[in-house]
Amino acid sequence: MKNIELDQQEKKEWGKEVFPLLSWFKSDKVKNARVMVVGAGALGNEVLKNLALFGVGNIMIIDFDTIEYSNLTRSILFRESDADKGLFKAEVAAKRLKEINPTINIQYIIGRLATDVGLAIYRRMDVIIGCLDGNFARLQLNRMCMRAGKPWIDGGIFDLSGTAKVFSPGRNCFECELTESAKKVIFDTFPCGGYARRNEKEGRVATTPVIASIIGAIQVQEAMKLIHHEELETGAFESLCGSWFSYDGLFLNAKRYKSEIFDDTCAAHETWEPVVRIDGLSADTTIADALEMIKEKLNVKKAVINLRNDKFVDKIVTRTDNKRYFPKLPESKIPDYIESVPAIFNCLQRDVEQNEIENIDNKFHYVEMTLKEIGIPHNDIIQVTTEDGYVYVELYADAKMHVLNI
Repeated sequence: MKNIELDQQEKKEWGKEVFPLLSWFKSDKVKNARVMVVGAGALGNEVLKNLALFGVGNIMIIDFDTIEYSNLTRSILFRESDADKGLFKAEVAAKRLKEINPTINIQYIIGRLATDVGLAIYRRMDVIIGCLDGNFARLQLNRMCMRAGKPWIDGGIFDLSGTAKVFSPGRNCFECELTESAKKVIFDTFPCGGYARRNEKEGRVATTPVIASIIGAIQVQEAMKLIHHEELETGAFESLCGSWFSYDGLFLNAKRYKSEIFDDTCAAHETWEPVVRIDGLSADTTIADALEMIKEKLNVKKAVINLRNDKFVDKIVTRTDNKRYFPKLPESKIPDYIESVPAIFNCLQRDVEQNEIENIDNKFHYVEMTLKEIGIPHNDIIQVTTEDGYVYVELYADAKMHVLNI
């Protein structure tokens, strides 16, 4: 019986006979590592699979989309039955990872990276990996990582070509690399308050399972280097941070380019710290109670909650006939609301105006609503303006709740 128990224990020590042979590999660092993967499509599947095979101990998956039949040609974690049922990518990916490696912890959030994932979750991560479809989502992820002070690894694929980059606060920045014309394209396509913002995708692109495997492997390789940050600092290996990797499978070329831009005037360069934790404060707290709790904790007379990711829309006006509608919803939920009201949807392209509220204080007309109802997710860190300046407050009552475990 004792020998059987020892055999079972050895089975649970993932990669015990393989990875320690690597001169740089530290099993305790990998087991304790916390890695977030944003996007569970073709690229995300490869990244997640490799993280599980490496035995990364804690993986968080973020994705809002459901599985379609077109995903099956490039996504190792999905099955035809998943597409039949229209299951969520994040949930299915989490379950399949657990089948690959039962020893790791998997959590997932079905939602969008800026409006459904609290900043405190980003702060708990060691590395964040972006497997995203478009530059608007990359811009959002870059800003979230800058605020959290965390490095992130970007990957992009098209046809048989792809790129991988590593961004680190204080050293290089995705938004700084964008040209003014590129920024204009992003904001023209996804304007703040615009109806087009309902999707974070800029359109479907043609990719192959081969390029997803190559770029996903590079991303995980870079993640392992960041997890082994002490070895990285001593020169055991070199990171892609400050440069980017480009692969062209059509002509079999691989190149590395220097790219280390960090403009001090960039709007993305915000580090939200220090953070004040309020034990009883949750996204389920009413605005009235939240404001009082914040004032008491900070010992201030003035507290204004700044909605930086998701403004609140209380009124929509169709100016052609001056009809008014009162959705009282976060901006991210307005597209679904508009589609549900034909009178607004039919004149959308002509003349529709919405009233957006960004700053919330005691004069706010709907103080009985919860923070969640006005667009602040669980586990968030909120920016608060006081008479002494900005303060960053964590909804610490959410710390062990509101993520889904496998």
